[in-house]
Amino acid sequence: MTEKMAFENTYRSYSIIPCFIFIELVIMAGTVLLAYCFECTDTFGLHIQGFFCNDAELMKPYPGTEEDSFIPPLILYCVVAAVPTAVIFIGEISMYVMKSTRQALIAQEKMIITGECCYLNPLIRRIIRFIGVFAFGLFATDIFVNAGQVVTGNLSPYFLSACKPNYTGTECRFNHQFISKGNICTGDPAVVERARKSFPSKDASLSVYSAVYVTMYITSTIKTKSSRLAKPVLCLGTLCSAFLTGLNRVSEYRNHCSDVIAGFILGSSVALFLAVCVVHNFKGVHSALAKLKTKEHRVLPRIIFPRVESPLETLTAQNHSASMTEVT
Repeated sequence: MTEKMAFENTYRSYSIIPCFIFIELVIMAGTVLLAYCFECTDTFGLHIQGFFCNDAELMKPYPGTEEDSFIPPLILYCVVAAVPTAVIFIGEISMYVMKSTRQALIAQEKMIITGECCYLNPLIRRIIRFIGVFAFGLFATDIFVNAGQVVTGNLSPYFLSACKPNYTGTECRFNHQFISKGNICTGDPAVVERARKSFPSKDASLSVYSAVYVTMYITSTIKTKSSRLAKPVLCLGTLCSAFLTGLNRVSEYRNHCSDVIAGFILGSSVALFLAVCVVHNFKGVHSALAKLKTKEHRVLPRIIFPRVESPLETLTAQNHSASMTEVT
């Protein structure tokens, strides 16, 4: 019986490792390279958006560099990348070690045999899959945010404080004159360029992407029978942290409310798409196929054959009718 179960939980595949090396790793490398081009190079030109010299929405005080923020970028990026990775790693190992959840995990994931001596354990497969998809989504979200900032060139609330235009010049002489051509900014060019990248908010997008992804992993994978409030508190606390990160950007005049809302929508959409459509709510591939086959088996139409009356039943009925007539 044990040998039969072990045989049923194995699957032979000679294409999984070549596909992982030559397709998935290549896609991942291309995504990282594109994110690097957006972040560290001038490959993509920034759209120069016009403005009014006396626009009240752009005259907020300069909040300082990003490192002076209450949530510095370095700390934010480390938390965004490290927390989901640690939660997935610890969660998968805990489920594999515990006897109550190990059988369910093995039933969802079969051990893959790639050769005569190479075996891929279900635990290793799940960790690589979930963390790899999370990393891909993190870089994809960063690409979407940078592309939106470069294409729109939306101005930050402190743009005029960083731009420092010459209000006595001919360009800003009239209050309602729209400046669309020429560079009239006298401030630091690096600060001015950063002030032109406001939509959508990168911090809000990355933080909510990480929060939604890890929340869906916790709710779909981790089972707690003893406490019913542990998971809600952990998930709501994670989502609240991402929400407060976006509010911090607004309170420090680094982004508009619309920028933060757009970042929330973008990050949530990417996380939901990857969690639902790519990793199938963090369930095993084989369990999903088994459920699909069971569902197809249940919806098969029932074939009803016509009832054929046997000659013996007909003769019995006739005799019964004749006997009843004689009695009458």
